[in-house]
Amino acid sequence: MRRPVGLTLLIAFFVFGALMAFLAFLGLLLRGRFLASMWRANPQAQVALTALGSWGVLLMLIVAMACALAAVGLGRRVQWGHRLAVSILALNLIADLGNAVMRGDLRTLVGVPIGGAMIFYLLRPRTRAQFEVHSAAV
Repeated sequence: MRRPVGLTLLIAFFVFGALMAFLAFLGLLLRGRFLASMWRANPQAQVALTALGSWGVLLMLIVAMACALAAVGLGRRVQWGHRLAVSILALNLIADLGNAVMRGDLRTLVGVPIGGAMIFYLLRPRTRAQFEVHSAAV
């Protein structure tokens, strides 16, 4: 069965997320080194993650691993990959809403319709059918 373009784009999204989270992990782990300039894009994230200490480093490693696993699971079209991808997107959507409400950071609302659209795509019956368990004839 041919992979739909939307699924390919989601795999690329999770690969990109894994790479960015891994770079953030390295940037926190190797402070003041060659990755310091990457924080110019979002200095508030650096402050918030640095304030968490080693928990921030661990968090970024977990995010990187979760995104990488989601990309692999979506690529293999296995149910755990589908569930993991939906869970990651839902958690991110909740975090974006929380940041908008609790911290007043309205910029995070940009991610709400994007994440919602990705979740909607993954939960469509046609997309979910890509992840159905196909038992081998015995």
